[in-house]
Amino acid sequence: MHGFLQNKKAMSKFGQYNIVLKDINDEVRNHQFELNDEYFAKIDSPEVKKGQVLAKVSVKKKIGIYELSFVLDGTIQIPCDRCLDDMDQAIHHEDVLQVKFGAGWSEENEIVVVPEAEGAINIAWFLYEFIVLNIPIKHVHAPGECNKGMVTKLKRHITRQKDEADDSGLFDFDDDDDETIADDTPIDPRWESLQNINFDNN
Repeated sequence: MHGFLQNKKAMSKFGQYNIVLKDINDEVRNHQFELNDEYFAKIDSPEVKKGQVLAKVSVKKKIGIYELSFVLDGTIQIPCDRCLDDMDQAIHHEDVLQVKFGAGWSEENEIVVVPEAEGAINIAWFLYEFIVLNIPIKHVHAPGECNKGMVTKLKRHITRQKDEADDSGLFDFDDDDDETIADDTPIDPRWESLQNINFDNN
């Protein structure tokens, strides 16, 4: 799976994300990468199209392995589950990747094996995976920030289909959404007449 970017063409395309391991001895090497719109465009994956994430990577050599420690901080743009407009999603993630040399690219017990002849690893795809795996299952705009027109249409649809409504929480409209819908949506004259009926039979 992780070998996606470990070929000559990909490593050339994402060359700035190569980390040379063979030259590291006892010192800790620190690297910093800015994952911007250009990076996400090159990755060409459907989940994230834009963002600004700072990735700090420290590399330490241990007995038989190299330990890569990652800290990612920033913001990505993804579609809101409720209104489908783009929204900002904060990303903060820390992870550790263990790497060792071998004959070819593989994974052994969560250790990534890279060819000793190459002596380097390209981390572009690892960075992307860390980001995508940390996107919340439910991601919606903050209260009142959803596309008002879409929220209005969605609420009308849910009202008609309330017996089949998804209760996952994506469609729990906040007060700001309700207020906007009330202001923007004209009252059907038939409902107005019903409001005047006295249902008190006492």
